[in-house]
Amino acid sequence: MRKEDCFYLGKIVSKYSFKGEVLVKLDTDDPEIYEKMESVFVSLGNNLVPFFIDRCRLHKSNLLRIDFEEVKTESDADRIMGSLLYLPLTLLPKLTGNKFYFHEIIGFTIIDSEHGNVGVVKSVNDTTAQALFEVLKNDKELLIPINDDIITKVDRENKEIHVITPDGLVDLYLG
Repeated sequence: MRKEDCFYLGKIVSKYSFKGEVLVKLDTDDPEIYEKMESVFVSLGNNLVPFFIDRCRLHKSNLLRIDFEEVKTESDADRIMGSLLYLPLTLLPKLTGNKFYFHEIIGFTIIDSEHGNVGVVKSVNDTTAQALFEVLKNDKELLIPINDDIITKVDRENKEIHVITPDGLVDLYLG
């Protein structure tokens, strides 16, 4: 399995017991949907290695307590500490309406209510306080905030995202 075919689920952040159980900080708004997993891919070196799960359950709000088949001691747990967990993209719940995964909208055209076609989404920058569409129009890059207030429609069939950008934003880049 290649990382490109997977989505990031979370990171092993600490040991839970002397029997090798670990706590995973999940990167999701719906942690409860991952309570019944049977396996995950653990990133070790440059490889994704399948790990089978004996038991997993929510621990507090966004932590998942996992008992892996292959990890039964503290030293086993130490070897995977800090590792990132992945699942195949096919296991992502389908989103509808104006909700979307960042990876699925790459290549979508941004249609502004005032300016029309303002470019194509080449990536999403989610390292800032506000996630941003990185949009390319000719040779110019536009940064448009990803915000429920400005997104009016996600048209998956036509690969378009309709927005109402803040006054002056598009002119700042293309004017």
